[in-house]
Parts: sequence; C-alpha cells; structure tokens
Amino acid sequence: MASGSTKPPIRVAAVTVSDTRTFADDEGGARLRERLEAAGFVVAFSSIVRDEPDDVRAMIARICDEDLADAIVATGGTGIAPRDGTYEAIDGLLEKRLDGFGEAFRRLSWDEIGPRAVLSRAVAGVHRGRIVAALPGSPKAVVLGVDRVLAPILAHAVGLVRGDCGAKHKHG
Repeated sequence: MASGSTKPPIRVAAVTVSDTRTFADDEGGARLRERLEAAGFVVAFSSIVRDEPDDVRAMIARICDEDLADAIVATGGTGIAPRDGTYEAIDGLLEKRLDGFGEAFRRLSWDEIGPRAVLSRAVAGVHRGRIVAALPGSPKAVVLGVDRVLAPILAHAVGLVRGDCGAKHKHG
C-alpha cells in the first residue's frame, strides 16, 4: 500500500441492554467502551436500550440506517432469566452466524467461572454488512469477550464483510 492509504479505524457502536442501568451506573457498558478504545477501535456511538427484543432490533436498525458504526457490540440480556431477550433479538437478525464467537467465549469463560459458562448465550454474526456481537453484562465477561475474542478478530472480520479480504484495517 502506498503511504497514507491505510484504512480508517473501525467504528464500533457500544450498546448496553438493560431495564435498569443508566450511564451513571452502567459498569459493563463503561468496560465495553474502555476495552474497545484500548484495542484501538473508535467508539462512534453508545447507548442504553431496554431489554425488549423490538427495542434492541430498532436500535440495531438505527445504527445501520444512519451508518453510525462498522460493528455493533451489545452487552447484557444474554442469559436465561425471564427478562433476557438480547439473544432472541440479535439471533433473528443475523444473515450469517459466527458460531465460533459464542463457542470461544464460553470456552474461555469456563476457565474463569466453570460450568456456569454454559448459561451464556453470547452470539455474533453479520447483519446488513456489519459485525454484530452480544456479550453478557457482567464487567468481567465484557473484558474477557473484548480482550480475548473480539479485539483480535474484529478488524479482520469487518474487512471480510466488506469484501476487502486482503486489506489490513487500522485498529491498534
């Protein structure tokens, strides 16, 4: 590549899914933004949305419609409690699933929390030309998911989705 022709940084939307959190007490969302920025990504959009599948889908549609980000990372609502609906909201939108994302997240979580790792429904895939990933809301899970799974592959995954298979994207 010629000098000065590097790709722009990857823009990420950080979305907290919660019925109770605010920006003042959203520790998982704060860790998400912090770890994405530490990995060299640009947090171009940040929001908190209610744990209602329609609201989560509407937020993802807005991010896509307004071209606010190249990737969307949600935190929260991925468990099996009655109000956890992030998995259903996102899984139904995915045109291509990245099954290895959830598998890798649960494998690494097992080392930290043991069998409870299987209760996570972390999921990722492609929607409308963007990588979309959902992590649990716990700050420790967010750090693990971003640092060990997302950060190492996100720029490459965005490039692949764009059809830019050989290009390297600036991310750190």
